[in-house]
Amino acid sequence: MAPGREHVRFARNAVYADASETLHDGDEVAIIPPVAGGAAAEDRAAGADPAAAAEASPSLMRIELSEAPFDHDLLAELRRTVPTDADGALVLFLGQTRESAGTPAPGQEAQATRYVGRRVLSLEYEAFEAMVLDVLCTIGSEIATRFGVRRLAIIHRTGTVPVGGSSVVIAAASAHREAAFDACRYAIEELKARAPIWKSEHFHDGSVWLGAPARTAALPPRDDG
Repeated sequence: MAPGREHVRFARNAVYADASETLHDGDEVAIIPPVAGGAAAEDRAAGADPAAAAEASPSLMRIELSEAPFDHDLLAELRRTVPTDADGALVLFLGQTRESAGTPAPGQEAQATRYVGRRVLSLEYEAFEAMVLDVLCTIGSEIATRFGVRRLAIIHRTGTVPVGGSSVVIAAASAHREAAFDACRYAIEELKARAPIWKSEHFHDGSVWLGAPARTAALPPRDDG
C-alpha cells in the first residue's frame, strides 16, 4: 500500500475522507484508486455570484448511471424535458470514446508501453455507484449555486463502450447561453476529477487502466478581479 499511497484517496460511508479521520464502529471504508478523468482542471466559475443562490438547488436534476447505450430517444427526451419555456439555451455535451490511448493510471505505465501506437477498440467503465451519485448530485448543487443553472442532467455509462460510442451525456438549460455553457464545462471537468468512475482501454490482446488521483472537493471560484 505504502508505495502507491499518494495515488489513492479514501472514502468513509461513501464520502471522501482524510486519512487522519477517526473511524467508528460500522463505518464503511473504501480505497479510491485513480479515477477516469484524473487531473484537476482550472476552475471556470469567474463572474459567478455564489451569494445570489447560496441555498440553490436545481429544479430539475437528473443524475444516472446507465448500462445501456445512449440513443436518439434519450437525446430527444433530454431535449424535451430539460429546458422550460423560460430557458433560452440548452447545451448538450456528449463525451465520445476515441481510438488513441489515454494517460495510464499510476502503476500501469509499463503495461501501457506494450500498446504504444495501437488502436483502442473499446473502453470499460466501472463505478462506485452509491458514491458516484452523491458526488454528481453535489456537483449539480454547485452548478446551481455558481451559475444559477437549475435544470441539469448528467448520465454516465458503465460497462463496455466501443470506440465512437458516447460515455457521458450532460444537458444544461438556462435563460442565457453563457451560464448553460459554463454549467456543462464545470460538470464534465468536476465529474472527471472527482467521481469514483474507473475506465480501462481494451486492445485486441490486453487492457490498460487509465486515470489520476481523485480530487476530493471543488476548487474555489477563480477571482479575476
